[in-house]
Parts: sequence; structure tokens; C-alpha cells
Amino acid sequence: MEIERLERSVMELEEEIIELKMQLKRKTDEVTSLSIENASLRHKVELLERREAYLVDLLKSLKLPLVIVDEEGFEDVEVDLKPDLGE
Repeated sequence: MEIERLERSVMELEEEIIELKMQLKRKTDEVTSLSIENASLRHKVELLERREAYLVDLLKSLKLPLVIVDEEGFEDVEVDLKPDLGE
């Protein structure tokens, strides 16, 4: 009787171990996927930053007026162009 109970406990523990291994594999796969996505996004940001710096330098070398707007602090403003259009 005691042996059967212990055997059942061992089987339950083995099943739990299998389930935990599967969960660990899923989490490991998720971490790997997120790590790859993160590296890709970092690379894209780096390319965008280089492109922005290049364009700013290009515009400066062309002596074009340059206005840099902080979009996060920028508010939408209604502009009435009628006086400028002569209406």
C-alpha cells in the first residue's frame, strides 16, 4: 500500500517535472525571441540616429536654416492663414 502511494507520488512528480521543463523551454524561447527583437530594434535606432546626424550635417553644410522641434513638447496650434491669403 505504501509502495503504491510512493509510486503514484513519483509519477506525479515526474509529470510535474515534464510540465516545468516545457514551461522553461517556452520561457527560454520567448527570452531568445525578445533578445533578437531587441537587438534588431537597437540596430534600427542606431541607423536612424546616424541618418539623422548625416542629414543635419548635410543641411548645415548647405547653409540652410534649420529648426529642430521637440515633438513631445509640441502642441497642436490652429493657424488662420486667411490674412496671408488676402481673403
